Amino acid sequence: MNDSLLQRIEILRLSEIRRHIFLCCDQTKPKCCDKVMGLESWIYLKQRLQELNLTGSIYRSKANCLRVCQQGPIAVVYPEGVWYHSCTPEVLERIIQEHLIGGVPVEAYRLIAPPVGVKL
Repeated sequence: MNDSLLQRIEILRLSEIRRHIFLCCDQTKPKCCDKVMGLESWIYLKQRLQELNLTGSIYRSKANCLRVCQQGPIAVVYPEGVWYHSCTPEVLERIIQEHLIGGVPVEAYRLIAPPVGVKL
């Protein structure tokens, strides 16, 4: 790795990331939700993670499309691989508090159950 990549890794504190949330919003061709609604959710997620001082341990990425294309905005949280629907600011607050901070997925908005034998 070159020095500029190592610096970027350090600046982003990638070694400290515990969870990563991808939010489907700002699509080129909105299908799962209205573009304004998706951007409102994205702005809320960004601001709330900053307010809670979680940007060092929880990473967020805006996705153009997560291919579910229904009941959006759609989100997925890794490393658990938990998928969520209807990610309005209110739902995102629950995901932040219960899953990203507390480690317990929000079952009411979860798209699919965990695979057999996997406990989260």
